[in-house]
Amino acid sequence: MRLMNRNLMTTLAVAGLTGLLSQSALAVSEEDFNFESTEDLIHICSVPAEAPEYVAASLACTAFLEATVQYHDVSTARKSGKALVCIPSGVTVADVRTTFLAWGEKNKSNKKTMAELPVNGVMRALVAKYPCQKK
Repeated sequence: MRLMNRNLMTTLAVAGLTGLLSQSALAVSEEDFNFESTEDLIHICSVPAEAPEYVAASLACTAFLEATVQYHDVSTARKSGKALVCIPSGVTVADVRTTFLAWGEKNKSNKKTMAELPVNGVMRALVAKYPCQKK
């Protein structure tokens, strides 16, 4: 799932985060950008389009989701690797975001799950939506 050129995404994310951190009032906190919990990533990915920090938050969310999927794909590409998720061709990072946020809404009351590393939350959401077919 490669949706943007990596250098372009990095440049946009740095520029956006620089602008975000200079804003005085944030819908998300700077601590959310430490990506310490699934709940942090949900806050970042949920910033509304009209919020001043939307561009930076959207880019950060996109980058995190894209990196998670790419790492999964690379780490399971070896012959001995077993894929945890099988994302169909044509699924976009926007689809992954929607999947993650819908999963987050269903699981928001689970404090233990929300406290896990965000990569775990993303993978839980993707496993639920795109499980690999048993052969």
